[in-house]
Amino acid sequence: MHKSRCQVCGSIHTIKYGKHKGVQTYKCVDCGYRFRNSNLPKDLDIWKLYQDNKQTISELAATFDASPSSIKRRLRNITIDWEQPQISGSGFVHIDATYWGRNSGVLVGLDSCTRKILYLSFIKHERLSDYQDAVASIEKRGYKIKGIIIDGLQHLFPLFSAYKIQMCHFHMKQIVRRYLTLNPKLLSARALNDITNGLTYMSKEEFSKEYEDWKLEWKDTLNKRSELKNGKTCYRHKRLRSAMHSLDFYLPYLFTYQLKCCQKMPNTNNKIEGTFTDLKKKLNNHSGMNEKNRKRFICGFFLAYK
Repeated sequence: MHKSRCQVCGSIHTIKYGKHKGVQTYKCVDCGYRFRNSNLPKDLDIWKLYQDNKQTISELAATFDASPSSIKRRLRNITIDWEQPQISGSGFVHIDATYWGRNSGVLVGLDSCTRKILYLSFIKHERLSDYQDAVASIEKRGYKIKGIIIDGLQHLFPLFSAYKIQMCHFHMKQIVRRYLTLNPKLLSARALNDITNGLTYMSKEEFSKEYEDWKLEWKDTLNKRSELKNGKTCYRHKRLRSAMHSLDFYLPYLFTYQLKCCQKMPNTNNKIEGTFTDLKKKLNNHSGMNEKNRKRFICGFFLAYK
């Protein structure tokens, strides 16, 4: 006798009864019902293996000697929805969005100290109203925001002017490198890259002095113009000037973390970026999911995330 329980009468008197499409089947001695493997674990246990252990549906089917359709059916029985959690306390909040396809993204608010997810919302595009809703929701549920760490969306800075805002140093470096490249030909661009690379290790006074000295030293290069065929002129080193203008805009927000009232405030968005990296690694193990399943998977990931 096999230990599989009959799915009709519940009898444990069952025997192996051949295979169907490569999957072992069983027969109930008492009622004669033929069925596939019923020794599958609980639906929630299968889901945990699917989500946390990165096992695909095919791998789960092989592990439990079941058909892929049975595994899919059991996974569909799991209902996971995200509800904004009840929160309290205060701290610094990382807010950022990530995407895994066109018009498919998620906006997340994360506590810097505990890494607890304070807010989650599925979005199609990054709109200012989405960020406003996130901050309003976090505060409405009883959490006091001491400061916000964001990664460069310029319209957010005046929008959240009532809060202490920290611009992510990593993204600041990336913005400058995007304009200048890693190995620029201009000496002035190389000098600016060197200053930006030391951003994390400087005080506001040190960085501001080096940056202003750079602008004074390379003033002629920055203001050099070229004459066009139509007689008009334009700046010759546009990308260099763009990098400079970006630094000018973000400079007031680069050293917020050094204020006395912002002790323990991070100067990068690495914590939330690391969370997104973990999420995408797990999503990549289950390519081909439809939008509904993907949202359920993401909700499950963040509910279990610590």
